[in-house]
Formats: sequence, structure tokens, C-alpha cells
Amino acid sequence: MSVESLTSCLEARLSTALHWLKRLVDLNSFTANPLGVDRVVEVTAEMFEELGFKAERVASEHAGYGHHLFLTRPGTSSGRPVVLVTHSDTVFPPEEEARNDFRWMEAPAEGRIYGPGTVDIKGGTVLIWMVLHALREIAPDEFERTNWLVAANASEEVIAADFAQRTKDRCPAGARAALVFEGGPRLDGGWQIVTARKGRAEFRITARGRGAHAGSSHAEGVNAVVALAHITPSVAAITDYGRDLTVNVATIRGGTVLNRVPHEAELALEVRAFEPALLTHSEAIMRRLIAENAGPAVLSLDRLGFTSAWPADERTMGLFRHWEAAAHDLGLRTVPIRRGGLSDANYLADLGPTLDGLGPSGANAHCSEHSPAEGKVPEFVEPDSFVPKAAMNVLAVLHLLGTGQDAPPPCTGSSPAHTAPS
Repeated sequence: MSVESLTSCLEARLSTALHWLKRLVDLNSFTANPLGVDRVVEVTAEMFEELGFKAERVASEHAGYGHHLFLTRPGTSSGRPVVLVTHSDTVFPPEEEARNDFRWMEAPAEGRIYGPGTVDIKGGTVLIWMVLHALREIAPDEFERTNWLVAANASEEVIAADFAQRTKDRCPAGARAALVFEGGPRLDGGWQIVTARKGRAEFRITARGRGAHAGSSHAEGVNAVVALAHITPSVAAITDYGRDLTVNVATIRGGTVLNRVPHEAELALEVRAFEPALLTHSEAIMRRLIAENAGPAVLSLDRLGFTSAWPADERTMGLFRHWEAAAHDLGLRTVPIRRGGLSDANYLADLGPTLDGLGPSGANAHCSEHSPAEGKVPEFVEPDSFVPKAAMNVLAVLHLLGTGQDAPPPCTGSSPAHTAPS
């Protein structure tokens, strides 16, 4: 197989791929719009049916969300499946899309297509379709031998964890690879491949004081708001950019009315880090600060949630080298990056070697506003990124399937890891 034949195969599919993408983007699939999410599920199942994939719709644990979608195509071998991951939901309520006139809009002069989910992640869904079509055409034996699982989360934007468990239920022996098709931008001539994501711990700090009349009995009160305000700067100062550790004090509330000393207050915060030990260390520091600030008001710390970090371990970097080798074959360059935001990769990395950012290039995910004067540009995808990114994925998957090892020897001129914002 030549690079030219692969590129020609993909170019022949591009117009159909963009047709599918428009169908998906035209459907509002806000996470809390389960009917819209399920309509995306139906179109996605229709898209992959011609490739021989059987659709299974699984209800979300949360009654207000749509159905997870699992598309399976058993191979002639008994090997572990290759898992290709996307999601059906977006972050945009229908009212927001209408208010900002945010919809499918082609801008050929800019090399962009605007619209909700174009890059996050409906463009990734379509890219999976292109990759599988090309594999069936140029490597039919490998395509038929391989066990494929396309897994689409109904509630990725709210990080609901049940999807990961449902995916693992369908891979009892693990996965040959877990490939997540979030957007992968082209920057400075390099194609970004995500090799690590931060973990997150969520906390609540509560202050309990004593209510009193603010005019006649002020001295008898214990102000919970003041106690919480006293400790907040010390908690925020745990942030250490040198170690990629961030503490975000997100909300704070307390008190009831102006003429009452507030008897309770609370703040909610999150901690993120690439190193799992730093999340544990940060919790220990917060508990020490609370102990050191013991006073008339009682302070307490509760951990509300936890998402494991996905570090760039040996398995991940081994898998990345397949993409590095594929890019080299195509005359392209890959850049391994770390992202602070969460994705399904955080939850699926224990299935097998994992990579993220395998979708098309674009930007401004989660933004619907268009105001040039304020520098606001809505989400978009770059249509000319589909063919080269799909070609890279096709060759990399063939590298993966064609070896019994997790990675080929590293290519010369490897790029160092970079950190990207969430």
C-alpha cells in the first residue's frame, strides 16, 4: 500500500464524511437533552451499519441522560478489541444555540466549519468512520481479523463514570488499545497527540459558626463567613504551577440575611494534577490548614469526588510511537502533549494502552459566541485536517496490529512532551 493510495481512498470519502458530520451537528445533543442525544445515537448507528457494526444502546444510570452506544464488529481472531472512543453529547443547550445563532456554517475562506460539536467530538466520530472505511478497503485482512468496538458516551461532558464501566464490561480481557477521538490540533507544524491528562479531586470546606442578631448580640455570634474567608487564600495558595498542580476555589456561599451573624458557610473547590501523589498531598495540606485554623467556628473538609490521573506511562508512550512512526511515513510530525482537562481517557486507561486527541484539528470547543470585536470565535473544525489525520490513524493502527509489541522502535527526531491547556 502506498501513501498515495491511502490518501486517495480517504479523499474519496471526505464529502460523504462531511455530510454525516452535518447531520450530527444539526442535532442538538446537550447532555441534559436525552432525546437529542438519542437522535445522535441513531444517526451514528446508521453511519456505521454499512461497515457491519451492530448497535447496542445502553441506558445511562442517570435518568436524565441519553443512551450510551456500543458498536461492535467481531473479528475472525480471538484477540482483545481495539476500542475507538467518542461521545454523543455536547455542552450547548438548545436555547444557547438559538440565541447565538450557533449552527453549521461553512467558511471556506477561513478553512473552517463552525458549529456545535464540530470538533468536540462529532468530528471525531466521523473520523473514526473514515479510518474504518479506509482499513476495510486497503487492509481487508487486518480489518476482518480485528475485533472492533466503537464506544460513544452519552454524558462525557459531565464526566459520568458509568460509561467507563459499561465499556469495560464489553472488554473483559482488556483492550488492544483505547483510542479516544477528541480533537487534536495542528500547531506550529506538529499534530498534537494527547498522552496524559490531569486527575481531579473535588472538595467542600464547611464552616459552622453561631448565629446571633447583628445589631444587639453581635459579640455573641461566630461568623462562619469570616472564618471561611480567613482560610481560603491559604487553600488557593496550594497551587504550584511548577508541578502542574492547580487548586481552583470555584464557589463560595454563606449567611442568610444582613441582620444576622452567619452561622454557616461553605466553599467548593477542585484540585488537578498529573501526578496522583500530588492530589493526595494537597488533601493532606488542606486538612493541616483546617487543624491549624481551629477556632470558634468549626471547619471541616469533605472529598466529594475523585478522577484518577492518566499519566504518560510506558504503555502510553509505547503506543504513541506507532503514531510517531505513521506520521514519519506521511512526512508529518507528531507532538505528545499533556492536557489539564478530563476525558474518557482518564476512565479507560486501565483497559490497555491509551491515546487521546486522535480527532481532527479545530479549536474553541465549548464556545458558542461570535463577537469579533471581543475576540470571541465559536467552536470550529478544519475540514482539511480530516484526510491527513485519518491517514495517520490508519497507518498507526496497522503498525499496532502488525506487531506483537506495544511499540516500534522510536523514530529519530522525537519531539519532547508539551503541556496544553484544558
